[in-house]
Amino acid sequence: MERPGLLKEGDPVTVTEGLLPSNYYYTIDPSLAMSANYPFRERLLAREGKVTAVVENERGFYVTVAFEE
Repeated sequence: MERPGLLKEGDPVTVTEGLLPSNYYYTIDPSLAMSANYPFRERLLAREGKVTAVVENERGFYVTVAFEE
């Protein structure tokens, strides 16, 4: 199901951190996108960022967010 227009470049976003046994993952609130898994040494310190790109390809939508840390 396509849901266009939920995020666009320049939008401010807040992320929630999730914890796995050996990694962290991040979700753009309210559940708009989810990150890959990141090792403990790459943990984000900031929780607010700005969308810099939204790209659609055959696998889905990819969102890039810049954080000031």
